[in-house]
Amino acid sequence: MPAVSLIADIGGTNARFAVARDGRFDHLRVLPTGGFPSMQAAAREYLAGLPGDLKVTRAALDIAGPVSGDVVGLTNMSWSFSIAAARDELGLTELRVLNDFAATALGIPHLEPGDYMTVGGGTRVAHGTIAVIGPGTGLGVASLVHGTEGWVVVPGEGGHSTMPPATREESRILDLLRDRFGHVSAERVLSGQGIQNLYEAVCILSGQPSRGLSDREITAAALAGEDAICEQVLDLFCAMLGTVAGNLAMTLGASGGAFITGGILPRFAQRFAASEFRNRFESKGRLSGFLQSIPTYLVTHSNPALVGLASLGQTASPV
Repeated sequence: MPAVSLIADIGGTNARFAVARDGRFDHLRVLPTGGFPSMQAAAREYLAGLPGDLKVTRAALDIAGPVSGDVVGLTNMSWSFSIAAARDELGLTELRVLNDFAATALGIPHLEPGDYMTVGGGTRVAHGTIAVIGPGTGLGVASLVHGTEGWVVVPGEGGHSTMPPATREESRILDLLRDRFGHVSAERVLSGQGIQNLYEAVCILSGQPSRGLSDREITAAALAGEDAICEQVLDLFCAMLGTVAGNLAMTLGASGGAFITGGILPRFAQRFAASEFRNRFESKGRLSGFLQSIPTYLVTHSNPALVGLASLGQTASPV
C-alpha cells in the first residue's frame, strides 16, 4: 500500500484537497468550507473518498490566516483548530500547517514557464528576492529569499496594511470607506469583497444607485462593456493593485520579480495586462527607474499553493 501525504489549501471559500508524492499531486477535490463545521470534518470527507490502496500518514495544509502556536484559525471564517489535536483526530503521524501565502510562495520556484504570464518590462535577477501578492477572498502577501540551502519563504499579513491613495479620486473613495470601516486596509479594496466595496463607493460618488452586484457580476458586466460604473471599478482595482504591488516590491527590493496570484485576475488576464497596473507599479517618483527594472508576472496556474505544499522537501530551481 503506497504511502502518500495529504495536502490542502484552505481558504475562506473553498478547501482544495489532494494527495502528494514525489513532489507532485493528484486526486484533487474542492470542497466548500461553508459546508463543513470544521477542517477535520472536511478532511474526513475527502479521505473517505480516496482509493483504498492509498495510505495517508502525514499531512501539510495551509490556511488563510496567521500561523503562530498550536491553535490556528482562518481570518475570514470561523474555522479554528489545535494542530496537535487535529493530527491525532485524523490518525496522522505528522501535520504541518502553513500560512496560505507561504504555501503559494513556496510553489513559485516550481512553476513551469507556461504557468505564468509576463506583464510589463523588467529583467529578473537570478536568486533575487521574490514578492508574492494575490487578491482572492482576501489579499495575501509573502516573499521568497534565496539562502545557502535554497529558497526560504517569509510569510506576512501585508494585505492588512493601510491602503494608500494615489489620486484624488482614490482619496475620495477611501474617505467613504473609512467612514464605513474605520481602518481601510489594502484587502478592503483588493479582494472579492473589495471589488464590491469599490463599486458601492463609486456609485455614491457618481450619484448612481447601487444594483447590489457581487464581485463576479461586477467583473462580468465590466468585461462585457455593459456598465460604465463596473468598468471604472475594474480599472480602479487594477491600478490600486499596482500601487500596493509596487510598494511591496520596492520595500523588499524584489529583483527576482513580483508574482501576482489569486483567483480573481486570471478571469480577465488580458485586460489586466493592458490596465494601469504596470504604470502604477512603476510610478514611484525618484525610484521609478528601480521599479521599471523589476518584472511582474501574473500566475495562471490554478493551484500554486498545492504546488508549494507538494514541493515540501523537494529542491527547487529558480524561476
